[in-house]
Amino acid sequence: MGVVTDISETEYPKQGEFLNKRCRVVFNYGPTEFLGTMVRDDVTDPYVGIIKLDNGRYVLTDECQFALVK
Repeated sequence: MGVVTDISETEYPKQGEFLNKRCRVVFNYGPTEFLGTMVRDDVTDPYVGIIKLDNGRYVLTDECQFALVK
């Protein structure tokens, strides 16, 4: 673990354009597709992306493959 200076109790890193956008998610390039919403999209350090799936689960963007819903 480390320390990131731009994260605190009230502040997150700068968020990108995918924040609050709907996306399709698959795991291991599998055939089952899930829908969710991007709830964190860091464009500065530590570059974390988090998707909340419609079933209530949260996944990191580096744990899955995702694409925005048009």
